[in-house]
Amino acid sequence: MTSRPGDGRSAVGLHSMAFSKSEIDALIRSLGVLVIDNSQFMRKILRNLLLNVGVKEIHEASDGIAGLEAIREIVPDIVVLDWDLPLLSGAELVRIVRSPGLFPTPDVPIIMLSSYGERGRVLEAARIGVNEYLVKPISAQALLDRMVSILVKPRPIVRRGDYYGPEPRRRQISDPVRKPVIVVAAEDTPIT
Repeated sequence: MTSRPGDGRSAVGLHSMAFSKSEIDALIRSLGVLVIDNSQFMRKILRNLLLNVGVKEIHEASDGIAGLEAIREIVPDIVVLDWDLPLLSGAELVRIVRSPGLFPTPDVPIIMLSSYGERGRVLEAARIGVNEYLVKPISAQALLDRMVSILVKPRPIVRRGDYYGPEPRRRQISDPVRKPVIVVAAEDTPIT
């Protein structure tokens, strides 16, 4: 299905299928999102951003241990977590979650937030199985874009050696209207 100007269809699509703005809005409204961040202020900001983009069900955890327990109990549709967490870091949490056979929901989509945007940190996030990575401060639009990407263009979950997570992206994608999006594949993850 292709979009035409004025027909209400979005160009965003899964393979050849396009989603209308109202279909995407309905998907966003139906989400259950777990926010894991040790800063009460940041959790409040994220809650407000999520509410502003239409998410109705939002849960919170303040550290990595509480976050793991919340993922087990709530079974959220998407997890948004900070890299720097007390007790169990965001990276350690992702490694535990991405352990099929040991963790009940290893496929849960994860959006990692960090104050650091250097290449090494982004590559590490890809290596451990993060779906999306955002550098703080974040906007409602950036968060919405990552959630829409997870929902309408999901990458299959793969196991390659020690890696378990979303299939790594294969190329850099650039949008002439917006800033280029840096897309990386984990260096140690073979791409077939």
